[in-house]
Amino acid sequence: MNKQGFGLPVPMPVAVLLVAALGAASPAYAARHYVCRHYAHHRRICRPYLYRPDRAADRRITASHPYVRSSEALVFDATRSRVLYAKRAAGVTPIASITKLMTTLVVAEAHQPLDQVLTVTRADMTPYSHLPLGARLTRAQFFHLALMSSENRAAHVLARNYPGGVGAAVRAMNAKARALGMTHTHFVEPTGLSAGDVSTPDDLAKLVLAASHNRILRRYSTSAGYAIRVGRWRLPYYPTDPLVRDRWWHIVLQKTGFTDPAGQCLVLDAWIAHHDIIVVLMHSWGQYTRTADAMRVRQWVERRFARLRDQTVAGDPASRHS
Repeated sequence: MNKQGFGLPVPMPVAVLLVAALGAASPAYAARHYVCRHYAHHRRICRPYLYRPDRAADRRITASHPYVRSSEALVFDATRSRVLYAKRAAGVTPIASITKLMTTLVVAEAHQPLDQVLTVTRADMTPYSHLPLGARLTRAQFFHLALMSSENRAAHVLARNYPGGVGAAVRAMNAKARALGMTHTHFVEPTGLSAGDVSTPDDLAKLVLAASHNRILRRYSTSAGYAIRVGRWRLPYYPTDPLVRDRWWHIVLQKTGFTDPAGQCLVLDAWIAHHDIIVVLMHSWGQYTRTADAMRVRQWVERRFARLRDQTVAGDPASRHS
């Protein structure tokens, strides 16, 4: 690598102009690309900003089908307690970092002090994480990173400091799943890195509904960005779900996940067409499929309720039973 750091020789005047243009364009843009360059292996940070809608797929949305490409999916209207759309919703599958939603829920319900300072130890050194050994943050900050950026070490720190340790936290997670009626769900560890953390879209809708009633999970899962300071270094973090930064969405709670066995996953609770809609998308294999699926679901729900309103205004007797 040459002195410019880009791997190719760049004339000095051109390099200066490029850096100046980048900095003048937007400080946020420069900061974002700094993170992408230094954490390129953590591609979830970079990918959301490259999303482009699939217009051809959007045209395939029908009255009964939102054209979801994810292998398993569920759209649930919590306002009326009815399923609007289901696709293999009873299939048991690995859930990747959706596990962190249950981890943070049971830890939050333990009512431990949010301002207590916790430390990342060698026991927390899970892969695919940027938190350095010895980092000292408050419990609230670990909640923030685990939910917004899906930080594996943050979730592990929360579970390790749960009363009784990680084992007790996992037992509490399984007990909470049974209490919520999640009959096909099982957890073996708190981060979602294990393929042994499994569930179904039906069960995950119950988890999302329960988690959306917790103010800590609502607040931190929908954060648009956060930075921590470790020693002399300032580490910026960004949400793994780009929809929380979209002003056209009113998202109450969300969580993403990705592992090879689970594929790309997304669960969210959002207000769409004045209804509380829960969306579960599992096994999405494209770079942006889960985001595109969520946008198509929203478009489909809006059309569905607009059509029902039009029928009601027109006095269609069939609409009274919809």
